[in-house]
Amino acid sequence: MKNNGTDTEGRLTMEPLLRVEHVTICYNGKPVVQDVSFNLNQGEILGVVGESGSGKSTIIKAIMGLLGGGGMVTRGDIYYKGQNVVDMPEKEQRKLLGPEIGMVFQDCEAALCPIRTVGAQIYESLSEHESITKKEACERAGALMKKIGLEDYERVLNSYPFELSGGMNQRVGICTAMLMKPSLLLADEPTSALDVTVQKRVVEEMKLMRQDYGTAMILVTHNIGVVGAMADQVLVLKNGNVMEYGSTDHVLNHSENEYTRKLMDSVLHLRRG
Repeated sequence: MKNNGTDTEGRLTMEPLLRVEHVTICYNGKPVVQDVSFNLNQGEILGVVGESGSGKSTIIKAIMGLLGGGGMVTRGDIYYKGQNVVDMPEKEQRKLLGPEIGMVFQDCEAALCPIRTVGAQIYESLSEHESITKKEACERAGALMKKIGLEDYERVLNSYPFELSGGMNQRVGICTAMLMKPSLLLADEPTSALDVTVQKRVVEEMKLMRQDYGTAMILVTHNIGVVGAMADQVLVLKNGNVMEYGSTDHVLNHSENEYTRKLMDSVLHLRRG
């Protein structure tokens, strides 16, 4: 990361890992996210909450360059380690995806190739960015899978995605993203397909990534309990607009914003643990 300069007392200040500045995103000319701004420092976790269709997933897709046909950042900038990813050539952006920026998709099974085993896909993903044997890749993956509840990891690695349950595919996706120890992990409803016991294990393992490797995360979720357990800051969206942005404690427990209060009242609160 680059130094931003000095503060008013002459101390060095560090540029945030990620800066999203006044970003508007349109699909086929229609704005779906409008004037969104936030910063994320190394090791910080941002929870993004809001109703379905509020633009939560669109923001992290824009960071990854995965808006797809018709989608475009029409205003504002997204800086990762000082580089504007909005204007970055696709070839350069691909180098960031995986070792620098990891992604856990909402539907991990759909993101996997149906005609290749899980182990083969994990090996291919790792070998794209580092020199590693298939055996080493499977050993690394197996150790992590065991931590997040996939005790029979050897069977999982030798299975095709359609042979696994939705929850198992979700954990495979989480494992694949976390294996490269990215500086920034983008997670779109990472625990939605998991039962409560497995959710807790996944949350604890993601928190260990932050502790051990300084991984920053953006967590898109409807699960306020997960946000309360993990996030340092919370961004609240409604119809693509920012309703509130602040510390987790303030947004979840002391908000004065009417929409945020209604949103919090509509969900089950789980204690931070």
